[in-house]
Order: sequence, then C-alpha cells, then structure tokens
Amino acid sequence: MCESFIRNHEFNYIKKQADFLLHTLRTTADPKVLESVRLATEAKIAELFPDMTGAVRQQLLQVAGLTTAEDFQEYLKQLEPYLVEFPQVSAKQLQKLFPKNKKLKLPDLSGIDFRWISYLSWNDISTNKLYLVYPLDGQLVGIEGRYMPTNKRNYCFVCNKYKELALFTAISRKRPANASPDYFKSVGNYLCLDGHDCNRSITDLAPLERFIEHVNG
Repeated sequence: MCESFIRNHEFNYIKKQADFLLHTLRTTADPKVLESVRLATEAKIAELFPDMTGAVRQQLLQVAGLTTAEDFQEYLKQLEPYLVEFPQVSAKQLQKLFPKNKKLKLPDLSGIDFRWISYLSWNDISTNKLYLVYPLDGQLVGIEGRYMPTNKRNYCFVCNKYKELALFTAISRKRPANASPDYFKSVGNYLCLDGHDCNRSITDLAPLERFIEHVNG
C-alpha cells in the first residue's frame, strides 16, 4: 500500500509545473529552452519534498523526461494514490465548530472526495453565509462570514486564479484590551465563487492561513 505524502495543494503545484512543461514542448522547438524548462520543472518538484528518496523520488522526477500529453496524464494518475486526504470530519464535529449557529445547514459530506480539498467550505444561500473549515496546526478551525457575489472576475486571494469572485468577510475574534462592548472589526477578501474549483487550483496555503489567523486573532 502506498504511503500518502502529497497534499492537495502540492499535487496542484506538480500539475501546474507539468502543464507548463507540456505547453513548452508544444510551442517551442529550441532544444536549449526545452532542456532549461525540463530541468526547472524537475527542480521545482524536488523542492517540495527535499527528504524524499528512492523509487518514489524517481517517480516524481520522471516528469522531466515526458514528451506526450498521454505521458503527462499517466504521470499524474500514478501520483493519485499518494494523496493525503483532508481530515475526516463528521456533521457533529462541524456543529461543534459553529456552536452559536443552532440552525446550521451542513454540506453533504458523503459527496466530497477529501483527497482533492485543502479547505472545506459551503454556502447558506438563505443567509448569505459561508462556512470554512481548515486544519490549522493539526486542529480543525471554523470561520463563519458573509459571502457577497461581486458579479465580476478577478484574482482569488486563496488560489490566485482569475475567477468569478465573492467578497468574504468575517468578524475578527481579536479585541483590543480596552475595547467598548460594541466594538468589532471585520476581515475580508475576495474568494472564488466555486469552492470546488478553488480547491483544484490552490498551490500555496499561506494566504488562506494568514486570513484565518487574522480572523482568529
């Protein structure tokens, strides 16, 4: 049985590098340019897993020698068994993450392939609320906020792709020492309308983690 070690965002990063190499192969005839891109692709993927050795490392780095679209598809397919699943979560656990919301509408967990998500999110259209769950420092944390579609395309702060966005705002839990009882501070940013698509594009967790830390204080 394969030992899982590739997280969703890392798989997306590998795919991004592989796609760029394939595009270069299709559009460039200069052998020096091709060799440079092959070496860069190999180096970038190797940097993700500096401690990886043996046959698995060879399997990861064989991308540099691929030539056809079929080769690249097979390469990525062979990496899927190594994917680390998002932590299993139950409806009861989700309810505990949002204890103030007694009428919390939950997602259909049975329909989610947890290999392909870096964060779990769902919308409550009736209240314009978005719920986001993320494993921060080994513990699941939940963020609840307003979700307002912008009806325009721009760059998502999580996946950095040019997509249809919504403004996601949450109330910060951090309060100044002498704050008045009615003090509040909101934290907001522009997020993909389609959480599934966002999860399949994210290659760096740092922006999402910074957002969560700003909300949680």
